[in-house]
Amino acid sequence: MTQATRVHVAVPNAPYDVHVGEGVLQGIAAATAGADRVAVVSDREVCALHGDLRRHGVDAPMLEFDGGESIKTLGVLEEVLDFCAASSLSRSSILVAYGGGTVGDLTGMAASLFKRGLRVIQVPTTLLAQVDASVGGKTAINLAAGKNLAGTFHQPHAVFCDTGLLGTLSEAEYQSGLGEVIKTALIEGEPALAQLESISRDLGARAVTALSDTVARCVTTKARVVVSDPEERGARRSLNLGHTFAHAIEHAAGYGRVPHGIAVAVGLQLAASASERVYASSTDLGERIGRLLSAFGLPADLEELRSRYSLGAALTANALIEGLGHDKKGRVGAPEFVLMRGPGDIELGVMIAEEELRDLLA
Repeated sequence: MTQATRVHVAVPNAPYDVHVGEGVLQGIAAATAGADRVAVVSDREVCALHGDLRRHGVDAPMLEFDGGESIKTLGVLEEVLDFCAASSLSRSSILVAYGGGTVGDLTGMAASLFKRGLRVIQVPTTLLAQVDASVGGKTAINLAAGKNLAGTFHQPHAVFCDTGLLGTLSEAEYQSGLGEVIKTALIEGEPALAQLESISRDLGARAVTALSDTVARCVTTKARVVVSDPEERGARRSLNLGHTFAHAIEHAAGYGRVPHGIAVAVGLQLAASASERVYASSTDLGERIGRLLSAFGLPADLEELRSRYSLGAALTANALIEGLGHDKKGRVGAPEFVLMRGPGDIELGVMIAEEELRDLLA
């Protein structure tokens, strides 16, 4: 068992700790002990694989769903809110999200809305959720027009990233998390990117120490960015590196068809190519990203993504351009991009001419 790491997220008026490592979930009973009531929203498959939270001392009513983007809807959100009411939760209660990023997004949003806000504990069970989605307080559901278009900011009460839960992930789910790992290293800077390159073989093989260290490093980076900009009005937008392209891919393919982190991985390569065009520079950053993508078994570019998921007819330049128009962080009808001059040198709010985009997405 690796030594647990505690990362403090000092968000003004809503600080909390993220616990990272094998076996940290045993601390959840103490974290819920002060609540008048506790209820759990969980992923059905996670409970089947790892047991529900009663084995960790949380004996509470539970609502189970199949994970995936299909649960991030207004209808399912209403189910969760009704479950909170049926469980007689008060503003002194705690709602626990036990599952991947979609369960966390949905449960966090319900917690932010029920009785105008109650505490939520995130127990992320996928690599993507542990390194990114569970930290920072962003909650959301999807609308027909686009991904995560309805959401709130609601910081968690605590987060438990138990890396011992990651061994049962499918290869695609694990690779999806690695896309966000690469993104975080690019944002942090050259030392982080070089360190990721040096452990890529161990991390791809899910080596225990490499995995726990990587989750802790990603959480530490995200905590630093979130504390500086809790509601994403400035510096926190750097965390969207690759995401404008990724959300367009998900929109054009149909939500759930391409795992989010895999879309992000291809989005990072597109962002590197766009950066070279916009800044008229030639660096080896795109090549380094490509080597990491290949090392982790991720599609190295848009064409490989189309082929892997048989999406040639869906991921056309026209469809992707339309998806970009729904970017929630851009201006009306004009997406804004996060680009890179180099590792750690991130540019926000960059506009790209449509003819350049069409050439990039061909």
